[in-house]
Amino acid sequence: MVSINASIGTEPYRIDIKSPTGNVVIADEPLEKGGQDKGFSPKELLASSLGACTCATVRMYAERKTWLLEKINVSVDLIEEEGQTKFIRKIELVGNLDDSQRTRLLNVANACPIHKILTHTIVVETALV
Repeated sequence: MVSINASIGTEPYRIDIKSPTGNVVIADEPLEKGGQDKGFSPKELLASSLGACTCATVRMYAERKTWLLEKINVSVDLIEEEGQTKFIRKIELVGNLDDSQRTRLLNVANACPIHKILTHTIVVETALV
C-alpha cells in the first residue's frame, strides 16, 4: 500500500504532499487558474508518475541484464479529449543496445507498475473524516 497526505491552507493553491518517509512535494495550480505555479499541477504529477516509473523499471531491468544503457529519457503528454484521457509516452534509450534489447525494454516499460495501474480498472473511494 502507498499512502500520502496532501494538505492546503489559505495560500492559493499550494498543496504540500508528504510521504510517510518524510519526502515532500509541492503541487500548485498554474497562474491562469489562480495558483502561483510553485509546483507541479495535479495532472503534471499524474503524468510524472508514469514517466518516473517507466525510467526506474527500465533501468532496473537493464542493470539486472548488465546491458549498456547509459540513459533513459521519457516524455509523457496527458491529453483529454472526447471523453477520453490519453497518455502519449515517448521513450528514448541511449546506449549500445541491439534491436532485440530495445524491443525487450519497450515491453518492460509497458509492464511498469504505474502503467499497469493506469490501464486497469480504477476505483476511488472517498470518505469524510
